[in-house]
Amino acid sequence: MPHWLPERHLGVAATLSHADELIGQVGDLLFAYQTQAQGVLGLREVPAGSFSRTVVGSVAPIPRKVPLLVADALVALRAALEHTLFAEVEFLDGAPLDEKAARLVEIPASDTYEKFEEWTKKQLRNRPPSLRAGSELVRRIDRLQPFHRQSDPQTHPLARLVLHTNHAKHRTPAITAVRLAAMYQDNQMPRSVRDLPPRPEEPLRVGDVIAETPIGTTIPVTLFPTIGINRPGTSRWPVLMQELDEISHWVRTQAVPRLVTGTEPPEPALRTRYEIAVGHQDERHAMSMGSTTSAADRQIQRLGAAVVRTDLVGLIGQVDGSPSNQQIAAWLAQLTDEEVLDRMSRLKVTHSYNPGVMLHNVEVLEGLRDEALGFAHADARSCR
Repeated sequence: MPHWLPERHLGVAATLSHADELIGQVGDLLFAYQTQAQGVLGLREVPAGSFSRTVVGSVAPIPRKVPLLVADALVALRAALEHTLFAEVEFLDGAPLDEKAARLVEIPASDTYEKFEEWTKKQLRNRPPSLRAGSELVRRIDRLQPFHRQSDPQTHPLARLVLHTNHAKHRTPAITAVRLAAMYQDNQMPRSVRDLPPRPEEPLRVGDVIAETPIGTTIPVTLFPTIGINRPGTSRWPVLMQELDEISHWVRTQAVPRLVTGTEPPEPALRTRYEIAVGHQDERHAMSMGSTTSAADRQIQRLGAAVVRTDLVGLIGQVDGSPSNQQIAAWLAQLTDEEVLDRMSRLKVTHSYNPGVMLHNVEVLEGLRDEALGFAHADARSCR
């Protein structure tokens, strides 16, 4: 448990844990949505002269609960900031705040120095002493402000957090939509999706043309549909889970530590999540046993493992002496996502003929076949 987090701020760790749980629930819904049997996108071919256009024929509706959970998670992250500030103000001033002063405890999100100066002078007479211009706490808040990002301060995590939460409070919850994160021809498979050129940040709509090929030509492609979230008042549609992860990571590893300590974020960082559904005699010990993996990272791992499970069934099934595809799938299903990804990582990637790599991969696949056979035999014995 971080030694730098005093007793008065233990509650913020629970708030951050709650936010991560909410993001995890978003991830669960998106995983079910993105892996549904009928697929996210329905495509059709439309002749256009000497070409055939691949057109979006249908888009599966996103569950209504997704934007509601997104709004809840963002509000929890903003609460983590405000609660930390409030506790620090009362500590520094040595007394509970009266109602008028309490209403002035807030963290601004200023994209210019001038706007931040205006905030420091606002209702100065009623503001708590620790929040008046020139104070140590105001200096800490200053260091969190978006205007310090000289290039595009509107993309600063605090600016995005305030933008999303203000919109959620006064209008409809977050607006989400399917967008195409990446697309590549199967014969030009990249080492990583990150190696592909970025596609426009815009929602996919029925009727959109996503590819055009000569009539009679078949070019297999792989699509990576994802869920984007609209940044209110803009035409930006960043990947939803990435947006949540970037904001939550900043709140947990930068904003809260700086508000508490006034220094560069000390180590160790707060855990992303610990068990908050039960009471603890020793809260610090419970926090120290928490997870260091964010909900967004777990989502990436889960989606990756789902793809790998499908790929490994086909790869192992080609090895002589392998069990049936159903038995291979059953063996892979009982492995954890981490175990599945570990086994896939043993295979080496090559884009050209390399006898050494091919021999290595054959040996790896034979080893995986043997694991699957062992599981199949054990399963058969248990059923007798």
